[in-house]
Amino acid sequence: MRLTVGHFVIGGRIKEVKKILSFTLTGFVILAAPHAFGQSLPALSVRAPSPSTELRPYFRSEPFARKVSGILLYGDAHTWWEQAKSRYATGKVPRIGAVMTFRPHRSLRLGHVATVSRVLDNRSVLLDHANWSPIDGRRGQIERNAIAVDVSPANDWSAVRVWYQPLGSLGKAAWPVEGFIFSNRVGTPSQ
Repeated sequence: MRLTVGHFVIGGRIKEVKKILSFTLTGFVILAAPHAFGQSLPALSVRAPSPSTELRPYFRSEPFARKVSGILLYGDAHTWWEQAKSRYATGKVPRIGAVMTFRPHRSLRLGHVATVSRVLDNRSVLLDHANWSPIDGRRGQIERNAIAVDVSPANDWSAVRVWYQPLGSLGKAAWPVEGFIFSNRVGTPSQ
């Protein structure tokens, strides 16, 4: 178990600690952050969270898409399209393994990226992505094989509706899409 957010008691007050180096030793968590308290480390009363209250990891779309697709781009999703133009092949037609790049729009201030897991037909694909639908009331979760449908008037994948777990169907919004980033590098033949 790795604890990145925990609670401890110092002088009777509970304080939240983020990103403190932590270790697990036979079910107990030992926190090590003497620099946060000056020269001496005060006595700590630490209790490891029970498995039932432990939060699942929070995933962002970019690291998840990078891991699944092998496309080595970094930064917020809205920067991927421009970054890709000089490094990877791009296009407007989906292929398995391609990264669909969403433009910033409404609540999607930083854009979004998702990997195409299957092409169903010329207007629908399945996506693997993270941090789209809240699952069990929590964002930052991974969704696999979520359907996305091209709703653009020109059938050019410039706008899509995407499966939204809380509705149990496609979301109501049409999200703008830049296009698809393919894993082959610029100057190499398409797969």
